[in-house]
Amino acid sequence: MTALTAKVAEPAPPPPPAAGAPKRRGTELTLLAGAVLISVLGHLHVGLTTTGHVPGTAARYATGLCAAALLAHLAVRLRAPYADPLLLPIAVLLNGLGLVLIQRLDVTTPGHLTAGDQLLWSALGVALFVLAVALLRDHRVLQRYAYLSVAVALSLMLVPVFFPAVNGAHIWIRFAGLSFQPGEFAKILLAVFFASYLAANRTALALTGRRLFWKLRLLPGRVLGPILAIWLISVGVLVLERDLGTSLLFFGLFVIMLFTATGRIGWIAIGLLLAGLGAYAVETFEPHVHSRVNDWLNPFASIERGEGPGQLAQSLFAFGAGGLLGAGLGHGQSFLIGFAAKSDFILATAGEELGLVGLAAILLLYGLLVARGFRAGLALRDPFGRLLATGLASIVALQVFVIAGGVTGLIPLTGMAMPFLAQGGSSVVTNWIIVALLVRLSDSARRPRPAKEPAE
Repeated sequence: MTALTAKVAEPAPPPPPAAGAPKRRGTELTLLAGAVLISVLGHLHVGLTTTGHVPGTAARYATGLCAAALLAHLAVRLRAPYADPLLLPIAVLLNGLGLVLIQRLDVTTPGHLTAGDQLLWSALGVALFVLAVALLRDHRVLQRYAYLSVAVALSLMLVPVFFPAVNGAHIWIRFAGLSFQPGEFAKILLAVFFASYLAANRTALALTGRRLFWKLRLLPGRVLGPILAIWLISVGVLVLERDLGTSLLFFGLFVIMLFTATGRIGWIAIGLLLAGLGAYAVETFEPHVHSRVNDWLNPFASIERGEGPGQLAQSLFAFGAGGLLGAGLGHGQSFLIGFAAKSDFILATAGEELGLVGLAAILLLYGLLVARGFRAGLALRDPFGRLLATGLASIVALQVFVIAGGVTGLIPLTGMAMPFLAQGGSSVVTNWIIVALLVRLSDSARRPRPAKEPAE
């Protein structure tokens, strides 16, 4: 009896720790090596094709790209060991391919070399990536700064209005020989605000309000009013800046995150309707946007008038000349597009010189990056993290759609930069920060849950 009592009184052993996803850092390092190798080989190929010899910057380029990739990998290995192993290699490969395409276009514009500057901006982006991964140990900390984020975002979007327009849009700040686009950074801050507010009010958004029709509810003003006001202010500022692309990006981000928070598909329908009405109004009253819509409706009108092909027509010619396998790096004529060949229309260079196969591979890389962001959002257990991951992945998806659609004639041109590929310091730095946040979110999603304490 005594032995039985002692056996019963003996405490149960603690449960084993919950099994989590493997860390997969070795997989990430292998993929990084492949991404760096592809980029370096592209750099060498462009030099051999255009000049007949290995470029003098090859060693510096290879060393810099290897060092940046290794530093970013070490930051993830030490601070986010359970992060998705595909996010960082995809970002490095896209950034490397962008540097190769810009270097190739520099050959045709010897008076305007930008590959070196883009490499420096990429290094800054990787440095901020490392800092974000190392310092941000818990993504939920960002939820405390929701209203500070939206205040800073609106300020960043308002400042360029007071600077001269560049190519018809007030989106640049130029000072002391430097220039940057504040709106690039504002989109991350708005995603943080939308995620925080919608996470705090998701129950009211989904269940309260008067039913209108089907599954759509008219939400009370105290719930939807603040976030709708912030969105209207941001879009109003962007209309003043005459930047249709970023306006569409913020509007799409708002609708996607609202749908994610409520699960009400009616918001998608209302969003498309409001987007159509807004686009029609801007096209009617804004000459800069009106001219872009006319170019989209008839891209060959300038040829018919005897003025030669415009940018969109040259872009379509470049895609057509590329065919299935492309003309080869250094053999295309996409530089005829003009001043925006390295930024807005860099996808046309990829289409002409890498062909449909290469272009499809690039778009698949973007699709994989977005899918892994959505996957992290689905796996996260807190509403703020789910919404933030969805918002950040949606930013990349919307940018790719708007830019690819514009240069292929699917939608009017908007003047945005292709993530990682296009020339633009603000864009590449912002996208590295987005990847850093997705890395942190995926680490939280894949990290094993702590074992529960045994019941007493």
